[in-house]
Amino acid sequence: MASRRRKKITKRQQQKRKLIIFGIEILCLLVLLGLLYVWSLWSKIDVDQDFDNSEAGINQDLHEETVETLKGYTNIALFGLDNRSQGQYNRGQSDVIMIASINNDTKEVRLVSVYRDTYLSIGGGKYGKANSAYAKGGAKQAVQMLNANLDLDITEYACVDWAAVTEAVDALGGIEIEITAQEASQINEYIWEVDQMLGTKSETVSGAGKKLLTGTQATTYARIRKTAGSDFKRTSRQRIVLEAMLNKAKESNVSTLLNICNAVFDDIATSLTLDEIVALVKDVQKYEIGTTTGFPFEMTGHQLADAGDAVVPIGLEDDVEKLHEYLFDAKDYKPSKTVQAISNAIIKRTGITEDTPSYNVDDYNNTAGQSGTVFKDPEDTEKED
Repeated sequence: MASRRRKKITKRQQQKRKLIIFGIEILCLLVLLGLLYVWSLWSKIDVDQDFDNSEAGINQDLHEETVETLKGYTNIALFGLDNRSQGQYNRGQSDVIMIASINNDTKEVRLVSVYRDTYLSIGGGKYGKANSAYAKGGAKQAVQMLNANLDLDITEYACVDWAAVTEAVDALGGIEIEITAQEASQINEYIWEVDQMLGTKSETVSGAGKKLLTGTQATTYARIRKTAGSDFKRTSRQRIVLEAMLNKAKESNVSTLLNICNAVFDDIATSLTLDEIVALVKDVQKYEIGTTTGFPFEMTGHQLADAGDAVVPIGLEDDVEKLHEYLFDAKDYKPSKTVQAISNAIIKRTGITEDTPSYNVDDYNNTAGQSGTVFKDPEDTEKED
């Protein structure tokens, strides 16, 4: 009797074991199918397999302390191209030049918009507007420009055009932005340009207030520069849109995130490998945009023979020192001789010295936590909540 009972228990255990094994097999199959799906999406991306660290143009005279500090961060260059034809990433004006610096330990993200008209060394001994580096040599030369002028170690980049932003926002179900009456007017006046390029037909927005913007509306909003603040305020809008997209992605389920990948992967060019993208995406819930700003910090406008109406840094060397403190909390950073030489060359070429009055763009800088360009004090927002 006891032996029969033991036999029955053994059969049940065997059946249970079979079910567990079957469940594991199903789970493995689902994981495999998921990986195959992601791999199929990956084939859509224009991956720059030829770009490596040796081509990034990292200054070889960085101080040892700077090299050690940079090891704690992942710095990625983001370029938004104002191309009228989709999928063209080899050349074009990079109207968005942004540096995303991720603290590898805390996952805090700090964003810096480099003003597109900033007069810098653009490679080959030539000087010009920052966005002309991409126009002359694509992402490779644009990354080299950032590293050379700013003493950075950027080895990865991502490029998008209007379509990528539009489709990503739509896949997220839109993003909420608080717009002013003037911004609403600008969206309605210029939305046809984005529609024309993408072959879409979009609705206009109705007046000021918090609006759920579609992809085309959000893209048009990020392009506005014919208001007070000009391009300085436009970079604010670009960072506001990026943070709104990140926050919406953090709230999204896996299905929505896969839909985003399916929508935008063919509108991206990048040097990131699949493994690197997976490593970044797996921490998406942890990312927090801590602070944002524009660069240069001290600057003025000046008409130049070799660049036209440009934004000229007032002492690039000092500004790069401030940038390293801003991004990496570096108190002991010393600019490389390369940056010192570029700074001196800019002074010599432009005649702009430290005695030149600087533009005040403080009101456009830190967009972190803001839902629009009319900035609110965080304490006031908490009181409203």
